[in-house]
Amino acid sequence: MRGVYKVTSFKLMNSSIAADRSLWLNVWASWEEREVAAHPTYCELFCRPDDQAMCCLMEDAKGTVLFPFILRPLAGEPWASEYADTHDIITPYGYGGPFAWGDPDWRLFWQEFNEWARSSNIASLFARLSLFEDQLIPFDGCVETKAPNIVRTLSMPADELWMDYEHKVRKNVKKARRSGLVVGVDYEGARLDDFLDIYTQTMQRRDAAEFYYFDREFFETLIKDLFGSFAFFHALQNQQVVSTELVLLSANHMYSFLGGTRVDAFDLRANDLLKHSIVRWGIENGKKAYVLGGGYEYGDGIFRYKMSFAPNGQVPFRVGCSVYDPDLYTSLIRSREQWESEQGIGWRPSLGFFPEYRG
Repeated sequence: MRGVYKVTSFKLMNSSIAADRSLWLNVWASWEEREVAAHPTYCELFCRPDDQAMCCLMEDAKGTVLFPFILRPLAGEPWASEYADTHDIITPYGYGGPFAWGDPDWRLFWQEFNEWARSSNIASLFARLSLFEDQLIPFDGCVETKAPNIVRTLSMPADELWMDYEHKVRKNVKKARRSGLVVGVDYEGARLDDFLDIYTQTMQRRDAAEFYYFDREFFETLIKDLFGSFAFFHALQNQQVVSTELVLLSANHMYSFLGGTRVDAFDLRANDLLKHSIVRWGIENGKKAYVLGGGYEYGDGIFRYKMSFAPNGQVPFRVGCSVYDPDLYTSLIRSREQWESEQGIGWRPSLGFFPEYRG
């Protein structure tokens, strides 16, 4: 699973190998979009100890395909110890590829990728796809549309954009300003302690899943290795952070990544001012869109709040799924079912979860 897989212009890169990482970074830097999700460090942030951050690259005379992903061994699962050489693939948290620019032969890419996957004992692929379809090649597999995400377009004059918010947002921004709140931009993580304090409190208040409790090292790595591809925005009251958001910055797009607000700042409408300030910063810095994301469920309070900043900003969020060996895939489900039964658990795959054996 290591090194470069050489088939014509198709290469498989592993971020832990210096030459592969250098090539990956050089290709990423040459891409006009430079999406953060395609950077090797971003992939590594979401790897478990035995996972590998990988990337498939295909270059031809007409264009380039860059597909970052995480290769996950199955042998580490208690129910899959007999599958020593079996892996599956997932894209990192957020919005992924395969990304492309120019007009590459995407059919050839999938031909080579699928051949590698089948010969390498890959059970399945799960890809969270970019909201911007012009960045992607067609997906070779099943594509499912999930609940929409909210994208605030920034390609309009600031005064028109202001009037495009729901009335309550404009009202809340004015209230926050009257309360003396201001917003500062932190490009270096200088107030990481404040961010972590508020973020952790917010996750606890929302009873968030364990996945969202990122440790300090996660953020320190992001700050060190993704400098220029992020910014912290802080709403301040008397120089104290009361609402905060970590925004990922690609060449053309901004992504609301992680953040939170102190409970005692809710009435100040600090987060409305914060998001409005992020929008203004994006316009001033030539960004085309601000991705606010979705809610836990379609139409929930978080979703409606985000939509208040972009009432016409719903964009379908799609995922791609592929099974490379149906017999292997089925045997993994059965192994999981048998192991769970031996533990006294009546396990069945979670409805709608892919791959089913991990549900």
